[in-house]
Amino acid sequence: MMRKPVVLLLAALLFFGSCAMLQSVVKGTFPYTANIVIPHSARVDEAQTAISTGNSFDQDFTKDGNNASRISEVRIVSAKLQSSDPSDYNIGNIASLRVYMAKNDGSDEVMVAIRKDIAANSGNSITLDIDNSHFLDALVRQPGVRIRMVYRLRKAADTDVSLKVSLGIGSTPAN
Repeated sequence: MMRKPVVLLLAALLFFGSCAMLQSVVKGTFPYTANIVIPHSARVDEAQTAISTGNSFDQDFTKDGNNASRISEVRIVSAKLQSSDPSDYNIGNIASLRVYMAKNDGSDEVMVAIRKDIAANSGNSITLDIDNSHFLDALVRQPGVRIRMVYRLRKAADTDVSLKVSLGIGSTPAN
């Protein structure tokens, strides 16, 4: 007789205790992506800036209506840059770049990725060096996230170039 309530209690503890871990895994599965456009008029060997809104399949980090309060210590764990239009654009035409993340209004901006000395023959996809020294909890819980890329071109493009920035995030379960 006493076994059934104990089993149910254990099952409930496991289920509710794993919500934080589950939310941590779910939030870390879907990267923030942003489409950055480099105009054909961008000048070579000068610092240029491109801004876009970061989106995620599981973007609802707000604390009302989901379990986002169960995660903390959100950080960048990976960063990638890939050409999307034209798909064969050589990212080696970019000499260096930095990627920043901020609230939608541009406040609380932090650098999340960097790549210096990009090889001239890099191809259409590169991995960026991450800066995970900042917690991004406050940023990703905003309704919109701004992604800003500061870059220096090595070679100009004949047409506007669209690049996709993918920022993988990780978090830990909150207590």
